[in-house]
Amino acid sequence: MANTTKPIIGLTPQHNTDNDDISMRPTYIRALRAAGAIPLILPLGSSKEDLSRLADLCQGFLFTGGPDPHPFLWGEEIHRNCGPISTKRDSMELMLLSIAMDQKKPILGLCRGAQLLNVGLGGDIYQDIDSQYQSPFPIAHRQPLDSTLPAHHVNIQPDTLLASIADQKVIQVNSFHHQAVRNLAPGLIAGGSSPDGLVEEVEMPDYPFLLGVQWHPEYLWKNDETSKNLFLRFVDACRPSQNAFS
Repeated sequence: MANTTKPIIGLTPQHNTDNDDISMRPTYIRALRAAGAIPLILPLGSSKEDLSRLADLCQGFLFTGGPDPHPFLWGEEIHRNCGPISTKRDSMELMLLSIAMDQKKPILGLCRGAQLLNVGLGGDIYQDIDSQYQSPFPIAHRQPLDSTLPAHHVNIQPDTLLASIADQKVIQVNSFHHQAVRNLAPGLIAGGSSPDGLVEEVEMPDYPFLLGVQWHPEYLWKNDETSKNLFLRFVDACRPSQNAFS
């Protein structure tokens, strides 16, 4: 049977709150396909029952980038520098996270996705780095460069999942965020941080595969080995066993 070993990976959709449209940047699709997966864009506004049935079809889940999570999720007022919010995405992704973890499915979060994982598991985030986080040398976390170029470095902690993927102590990443992980959720560790001390990667050691990065490797994988390996390792973790269809 053709393509039986290709995992189906569900992606959380982009949501335009101005017109209620959903969409998906092709960069996510291309990166997953290149790594050997079949991408499936999940619908917004599904009931928990419908989302559970869709989740049964998938071997893993990619939580994509997007708008700011609603600060009420971790008990804060909305900061004046908080950006656009999609409560539909918040609700759908928190339900999906719970369903995916109940099924022990591999999970990858990118940018907002990493923040959502932390918030959904009981942590919180800075609503606005510039006004809430002080650094002697403010790094450009909202990069002024092309998306395929690195903006800053990430220092990697040894003996972490990220370290096994990167196979080096320092990597170069792009950066498109004004929010960041603040207090880690129970069960998560920080596998990487920027030179100014912000958390750039979270992972769960006691879970089959749960990892979130603050950068956007879907723009870098063609020319960056770490970004390529990140998608390969995620897809490999999602891959059905050879006898799954026997």
